Amino acid sequence: MPLALLALPVAFFGVFFAYPVAAIVARGLRTDAGRWHFGRLADVLAATDTAHVLWFTVWQAAASTALTLALGLPAAYVFARLDFPGRQLLRAVVTVPFVLPTVVVGSAFLALLGRGGLLEEWAGLRLDTSVWAILLAHVFINYSVVVRTVGGLWSQLDPRQEEAARVLGASRLGAWRRVTLPALAPSVGAAALIVFLFTFTSFGVIQVLGGPRYATLEVEIYRQTAALLDLPTAAVLTLVQFAAVGTLLALHARTVSRRRAALSMVDAATVARRPRGRAQWTLLCGVLTVTALLVLVPLAVLTARSFDGPDGWGLANYRALGEVSGSATFTVPPLDAVGNSLAYAAVATLIALAAGGLAAAALTVRTSGGAAVALVRGFDSLLMLPLGTSAVTVGFGFLIALDEPPLDLRSSWMIVPVAQALVGVPFVIRTMLPVLRAVDVRLREAAAVLGASPLRAWREVDLPLVRRALLVAAGFAFAVSLGEFGATVFIARPDAPTLPVAVARFLGRAGEVNYGQAMAMSTLLMLVCAATLLVLERLRPHSQGEF
Repeated sequence: MPLALLALPVAFFGVFFAYPVAAIVARGLRTDAGRWHFGRLADVLAATDTAHVLWFTVWQAAASTALTLALGLPAAYVFARLDFPGRQLLRAVVTVPFVLPTVVVGSAFLALLGRGGLLEEWAGLRLDTSVWAILLAHVFINYSVVVRTVGGLWSQLDPRQEEAARVLGASRLGAWRRVTLPALAPSVGAAALIVFLFTFTSFGVIQVLGGPRYATLEVEIYRQTAALLDLPTAAVLTLVQFAAVGTLLALHARTVSRRRAALSMVDAATVARRPRGRAQWTLLCGVLTVTALLVLVPLAVLTARSFDGPDGWGLANYRALGEVSGSATFTVPPLDAVGNSLAYAAVATLIALAAGGLAAAALTVRTSGGAAVALVRGFDSLLMLPLGTSAVTVGFGFLIALDEPPLDLRSSWMIVPVAQALVGVPFVIRTMLPVLRAVDVRLREAAAVLGASPLRAWREVDLPLVRRALLVAAGFAFAVSLGEFGATVFIARPDAPTLPVAVARFLGRAGEVNYGQAMAMSTLLMLVCAATLLVLERLRPHSQGEF
């Protein structure tokens, strides 16, 4: 049964990820005569610059993950357990930074923390030359990963379990540490893994805020590929990235398998309550303050810059987006990128839900036999590799590998949503797995005893419990598809750009006019994302509670 469910995800992963990446790596490590050139491996690995880049990549990813968890876990509790006015709207706004192109995020924090920025005006400080600007920008992007991933499960945990522990004499902290924290561990681990992988492969933020002092593996791969045309070195660095990410995923898979347990879950709508007591009110105010400073202020700066036109404040930047003559970089009105992005993201979401949903279902089905168990667990880790792979490698791999029948997709519009779905599939899996694993297997067994087929048992038992997680997964897949840039920039047709590609084109041209239009496009991307997530909040079944 698990192997049958994995058929579609395996085919999707093999054809559209493993094959293109293998093709670009092979192109770099083979000579013109067709011979393998493995000596390059030792040369690159022995270089001092490689060790420095690898150390900074790991260090900044670990620091960014720790800081994101420290700020995101209290917010996850607030959004999951406390009911306050504007919760739905704020939860949608919190997710917006996650879909912004990273080059835009870097520009926003440069305006906040750099020369002439708000921090220098208010406090006389500049952080653009320090690593703190990079860490804060990463927290800004990934804050919603912790809030939504951990908060999704937290909002469905039965609070009576913790209350029972307190009745038996446990303190509030002790009950939370012994009852709630172990139940949340899979979601916390999943969120930490996603944040680490995204910061491990950070590119745009490092490019804008890092300068020559700081470089991640992703930045170095781009430099070797695009600037120096050194494919052998880029291929070696890609393999190093694979090895590091693969090791992390293997360790994560082992720890997850040891933490599986059936949890008591309830309707999320019955869990969230108005704050009670000074501690909850203090926590709510603290989280709202952090969210405002961390998320709302950078978004406000972007919005303000979008109205700063060549003739002063106004709508000049937005009006220019509807005209081809507004920029020499477009053959169609830049505003068409909005419709392109929505269409691509919708198709990518359907693909990600199909592949990721089947994979998540397969990973929760009990298997017999050591080989089957090892195969299923191994594929769980492999499906996360797109998050830890250079987008430059994937983009070039698509151009090189998918250029001949029956896989000639370079001229097809489907190539863009397929590339975007590669990033969405891991989010679908990581969002659905904790909830699917929390379903008590005895419920399925009881349905089977009563004569229900496996399909009906899944429809009657699993689906009502995971419907909410499915909607959350769809929201994440749609959001990351809207903001995907690394691979899309190589494969999107000139006459059908996406919003992130349009923003990058504007930022790539000098002048305040182009910069203002880039901020206008970024603001439109923010609004589209926020509106989409808010609609998702309101259209979901009420019986599934709020997220």
